[in-house]
Amino acid sequence: MRVSVNLEQCQGHARCWATAPEVFTLDDEGKSDIGIGRLVPGDMEDAARQAVMSCPENALTILD
Repeated sequence: MRVSVNLEQCQGHARCWATAPEVFTLDDEGKSDIGIGRLVPGDMEDAARQAVMSCPENALTILD
């Protein structure tokens, strides 16, 4: 599984990072900087899905 962020939609709420800091990283402004298609470790897939669902801007996408 991979995840991506739409940088135009991300507003820096950092809910993804709060939910799955092992998967999501933030830039200096608090916005996700995972890019496109970051690989999610198998044991972190559930946390990554929860993080994607927690994004109020729907800026994150799961790529299976």
